[in-house]
Amino acid sequence: MSDSQDHDAPHEGPIKTPKQLIWTVVASFLVPITIIVLLANFVAAGDQPGAGSEGMSEQAIAARIQPVGEVMFKDASAATQLRSGEQVYTAQCAACHAAGLANAPKFGDTAAWSARIKTGFDALLNSALKGKGAMAAQGGGEFSDYEIGRAVVFMANKGGGKLDEPKAPAAAASAAVAAASAPK
Repeated sequence: MSDSQDHDAPHEGPIKTPKQLIWTVVASFLVPITIIVLLANFVAAGDQPGAGSEGMSEQAIAARIQPVGEVMFKDASAATQLRSGEQVYTAQCAACHAAGLANAPKFGDTAAWSARIKTGFDALLNSALKGKGAMAAQGGGEFSDYEIGRAVVFMANKGGGKLDEPKAPAAAASAAVAAASAPK
């Protein structure tokens, strides 16, 4: 049996000369490096913010890293800072009591205030400072307990009560006397 295929024939590839071999080796290094350089330039050029984006501006960065809160110091003994009952009512209480929201006794409604006035000033002030029903506690807020007391008297008296204005705290009273006697 004879073999019809010749196994001893040399194998020929696409590279036939040494010059072709050199060009193939050089191209196998240069083509990938060129592709890598082009991709790196394409990616590096993409760090520009999009059109109309203000996210990386100095103002936007400053707004993102600003402190969450601030500390404010108030002079609690200054007599000029004490507000009247009407001022406190207008600033804080009127939001609910003017319209009678959340079962709040409506300002000036004698029928709604009569039962509350009978409990006395201390009970009304306690309810205002600690909160009652849907009304949040007012103690320790923007207004002093004395100012809240003045607002309670103002609202109760407009609702038919005859409550006396609360006495000023000792520190505020002495500051008021000192301010009145100070030379101008």
